[in-house]
Amino acid sequence: MNRIRKGDQVVVITGKSKGQKGEVLRVAGDRLVVSNINLIKRHTKPNPQAQQAGGIIEREAPIHISNVMLFNPATGKGERVGFKMLEDGRKVRVFRSSGEAIDA
Repeated sequence: MNRIRKGDQVVVITGKSKGQKGEVLRVAGDRLVVSNINLIKRHTKPNPQAQQAGGIIEREAPIHISNVMLFNPATGKGERVGFKMLEDGRKVRVFRSSGEAIDA
């Protein structure tokens, strides 16, 4: 079970986008793509078969999972994530500071 999943709100804690918030679009191993974070410009050739225009395209690059923290709306800050087993045997993610379960 991953600490950060697709659809989570995260805060960047280090790097060129430090302090910015965004939603996780994709998770691939230890890297994730966050909306409007770590934007790069890529020179792309046109591909008529895929209806893809050429030119300079701005898109999100993957960022390492250690450079982000899960955003806690109650405190308004990024916080660490832990796990807890419930009485019915389910494993849930919880914020380490408060112990409250994360809605997912």
